Amino acid sequence: MPNWPALLLAPSIALANAAVAYALVTPSCAQQDVTTLHLVSIASLLACLMVSFGAYLNWQRARALAGPQEAPEQARRRFLSQVATLCGLLSTLVVLAEWLPVFMVSPCIA
Repeated sequence: MPNWPALLLAPSIALANAAVAYALVTPSCAQQDVTTLHLVSIASLLACLMVSFGAYLNWQRARALAGPQEAPEQARRRFLSQVATLCGLLSTLVVLAEWLPVFMVSPCIA
């Protein structure tokens, strides 16, 4: 799996999670059911974890190929994989932080 999903897609998923969850608050309040909000957050969390895991595998592969005389291209690949992994994990933490109020606050609080 390439690194770009963890760099670009994971933050976009976290942003979309916030927007979709915000849009679903009114229907959830009308139905008195937060299941939809939980499902959206779970799907976003799993998507972020999946792209982060792909970047992590790339990072491990690049680390395994690194030798004492590492080529600049190989060092760049390893660094980019590391940054992609950390960006994906940060996006995962953002999704978790966005999910926390669903557990603690009712959607009908004015």
